[in-house]
Amino acid sequence: MKPLSQDATAGHDVPARAATIAAVPIDTGALYQKQQKIQVREVRGRFNRWRWAIFFLTQAIFYGLCWVDWNGRQAVLFHLVERKFYIFGLSLWPQDVIYLAVLLVLSAYGLFLATAFGGRLFCGYACPQTVYTEIFMWIERRIEGDRSARLKLDAQPMNAHKLRLRASKHFLWLLLAAWTGFTFVGYFTPIKELAHGVAHLDLGPWEWFWTLFYAGFFYLQAGFMREQVCKYMCPYARFQGVMFDPDTLIIGYDPERGEPRGPRRKNVELAAKTTGDCIDCGLCVQVCPTGIDIRNGLQYECIACAKCIDACDEVMDKIGSPRGLIRYLTENALAQHYGPKQILAHLLRPRTLLYSVILLAILGVTVWSLATRIPLKVDVLRDRSSLARESEDGRIENVYTLQIMNTDEAPHTYALGVEGIDGIDVVGEHVVNVPAASSQTVPVVVRVEAPPGRQGGQTIYFTLSAQNQPDIAVREKASFYLP
Repeated sequence: MKPLSQDATAGHDVPARAATIAAVPIDTGALYQKQQKIQVREVRGRFNRWRWAIFFLTQAIFYGLCWVDWNGRQAVLFHLVERKFYIFGLSLWPQDVIYLAVLLVLSAYGLFLATAFGGRLFCGYACPQTVYTEIFMWIERRIEGDRSARLKLDAQPMNAHKLRLRASKHFLWLLLAAWTGFTFVGYFTPIKELAHGVAHLDLGPWEWFWTLFYAGFFYLQAGFMREQVCKYMCPYARFQGVMFDPDTLIIGYDPERGEPRGPRRKNVELAAKTTGDCIDCGLCVQVCPTGIDIRNGLQYECIACAKCIDACDEVMDKIGSPRGLIRYLTENALAQHYGPKQILAHLLRPRTLLYSVILLAILGVTVWSLATRIPLKVDVLRDRSSLARESEDGRIENVYTLQIMNTDEAPHTYALGVEGIDGIDVVGEHVVNVPAASSQTVPVVVRVEAPPGRQGGQTIYFTLSAQNQPDIAVREKASFYLP
């Protein structure tokens, strides 16, 4: 049996081997790479114009919709204090939580459909991270200059000129971030009340917290983290691969046309060409917000923003070659040389059609449910301190508390009744007035002659119907106790 201090295979002393291993230097650079700051080049083109049009539309809705009034209140308001959601003429209460679940399902299927059809188009054109990063970079370009000027500024030591530019940039970033945080909270607290509170420094603690937190979050992610969010933090970048297939629309480079790369003069005759259409200018890399080279093939970092397409098309125009060296295509289209009509035909495949049918079905049922929804809800609570008692006229009475919720935008007067046992009736007023989009708690006493041979819990029903709109009516089940 060998000693424990020796290697069983080589016969070397273990401490000696450990010392040898410890003496070998470890190249930590092979494990960790320092993150290089990406300075994105400005690009112009048809896809960039589409992107900015969508940016303007989404931000006009976000920053402006909270200031729109509807029936004397904010048109879109998720009022957490009142526990009500207002969406124009629609009022949703906690009892309508099913619609939140449906919204999540619709969002999931919408994401599946969009990804199966067009890859990460949402990321490139409408994702808040992309939108706000572009706005921040637009401010940066206006203050610090184009890409080459920003690279030179980064390399300079700190001086008065650099400090002035950086301070101006960060001031505008913080101003925009603060306004965005204020607007975000304005969808959960009435925006005009929030503005009055900010002007007088009189906000609640949670309002201060979320305004500042969202502003700081916005400033950090759009100003500093940028592509790191898309590459490392966003879960969509990681699981998108399982939703892609060879017929999913992506941004791709055509190597058959582009290779071999190399410089060439404008309008070179086809017979005299010794290189492909790619002149290896690197503009497609310089304009990429995540810093990838699209010529290396499909990569999970690509957010389908089409900046590389605009940059490459501009170069193709200058050298007299047709556009489309980098373009929207599919893997099958690239391999089998599909034309635009064939690409479109393959996009409408069973997978996308199934997602579309499911999405439309859920959406249709939801719209029908909201359209036929009765704007009246009733919760019934029995008085459990006294299950039943005998009144002065000898009848048996039970006491209830009715929580009547008028979810309509107009006040209503409801006729109150009870049924289920012969002779049962409500003592006192049979009419309840409830203001618009509000609730009212009503104590109700119900009496009935004790039916012979019946005792214990008996099923009854409370009925309420609007006097001016008989179609607004509910029938709520309850239990009447007979001793």
